[in-house]
Order: sequence, then structure tokens, then C-alpha cells
Amino acid sequence: MNLSDIEQARFNMIEQQVRPWQVLDPQVLETLQAVPREAFVPEHSRALAFADTNIPLGHGQAMMTPVVEGRLLQALAIHPQENVLEIGTGSGFLTACLARLGQRVTSIDIFPELVDAAAARLEAQQVRNISLLKGDAFTGIGDTQRFDVIAVTGSLPQLGQLFHRNLKTGGRLFVISGHLPIMEAQLVTRISDNHWTCESLFETCIPPLLNAPEHREFTL
Repeated sequence: MNLSDIEQARFNMIEQQVRPWQVLDPQVLETLQAVPREAFVPEHSRALAFADTNIPLGHGQAMMTPVVEGRLLQALAIHPQENVLEIGTGSGFLTACLARLGQRVTSIDIFPELVDAAAARLEAQQVRNISLLKGDAFTGIGDTQRFDVIAVTGSLPQLGQLFHRNLKTGGRLFVISGHLPIMEAQLVTRISDNHWTCESLFETCIPPLLNAPEHREFTL
């Protein structure tokens, strides 16, 4: 595609996919317009850069669809001074979007190849307010680390207490939980030291987060 075709495809993605899914936050729409999604899609899938589909990344992982990315960003309502934790770096596209909206992003992925590829893409786009980590989020994020925002980009078998305590008070966690064929996107907000609220957002399906525990009790 030439530059004109790319910009038209981006416009169509936002106007025909993202907006109809009730993503209306001006900052989120501007971010999806400004961050070049096509630069983060694997070469063999460039033709699908703006399609309403999960684009394979290898290792059984995939990019979220544009509408899910838009709903995630809108639900988290990220402020410029907030620090963000991303569980699952993937292609690096959502990392770039989070970095544009927040102060700094720490992103961790268990697959070194995905981290290396994402790092190269992010460097090419001059996204610098990020820290990329290679490792398992379930062992690599200590209970004492606190973030304003946490975005989990792979699904969990069930909503547990896995990352709740990594939220600062007032912090928000986006997570998708459940099993095929229906999973549920949820927004968890920490309202005090030992209390959280949980809001159901929408139904969708994404690949599971590797090594996610099957059972972990949690009471709001």
C-alpha cells in the first residue's frame, strides 16, 4: 500500500471499527491515529494491519484487534503522570500507545524473540519512555511493585488476585478472563489497601497468558 492507502485504511479502522464499539475518548482516538500500527505488524501480515482480526505473532500469541485495543485504552483512562505495567509486550504496538498516554511503561514478555522484535520497532518509532523486560510476569513482578495502570494482554483462565496488589490505590487493571468460546474483559480498580471493585466491560476472545495459574481465589 502507498502512503495514501495506508492513511485511508487507518481512517477506516478508526471510523468503521473502533468508534462503532463506543470508543469515543478523543485522546484514545488520537493515539490510534498517531501510532503507526502497520510498523508493529509482522512483515508477512502487513496487509492485515488495520483488519478486525487477531494477527499472529508466533508462539501462539497474537495482536489484539483494533477495537479491543481501543476499548482497553479507553477503560484504563491513563493520565500523563501515571506509570503503566504491561503484561505481554507482544508486537509493541500497545506498548507504544500506553507510552504515548502515560509517563512510563514497564512491559514484560516471556518470549525473548517477541521482546527483541518489539524493542526494534519501538526504537524505530523513537518511543523511549519504556522499560522492556524478558521473563515470566508471574515470577518477575514482585508484590511490592505498584503501578497506576496494569494492562494484561493475554487471557487468564479466571480472574484471580494475580496482579491486584500491584495496583496503587486508585489504580486500574484491565484483564480478560475465561475460556473459549467466550471470555470477559474486566476493569478492576483498587479503592483501598484491601478492597477492589470489578466492572464487566465486554465479551471477546484472545490467546491465553502462558503459565497463568488455573485456580487462585480472590474476593472483592
